Amino acid sequence: MHIEISLQDGVPIYRQIVRQVKYLIASGQLDTDEELPPIRTLAEQLTVTPNTIVKAYGQLESEGIVYKRRGAGTYVAEFQSPLARKEQKRILTQRADALLAEASQLNFTFEEVVDLLHSRQAVLDKAISKENSNA
Repeated sequence: MHIEISLQDGVPIYRQIVRQVKYLIASGQLDTDEELPPIRTLAEQLTVTPNTIVKAYGQLESEGIVYKRRGAGTYVAEFQSPLARKEQKRILTQRADALLAEASQLNFTFEEVVDLLHSRQAVLDKAISKENSNA
């Protein structure tokens, strides 16, 4: 599990951890019943206090995203697909907002952004098709 902390963006560290764990789950990088790193291990890895990890894991547990097995660790809870889909949509919405804001600052029209997305999708489709034909 790879998490990166930014001290410059003003978002509390525990919230950054919560957000990134949700992203890892929504993107399929963490599976149901997969164990999260132990509190001390993750705290050392991120160079934060264990209390920060406890707070993040506690929030994830209260939202039903993870569960704890007494003495055995913290695990990814089974997601109902609408919840996972809602989180995926939230992530894409944030990225779309950022793309549109940046495009506006660079004086691109909405239509130019849509055209760019279409051309990038065509490139991606071609790469996937080539990858599948090589498999």
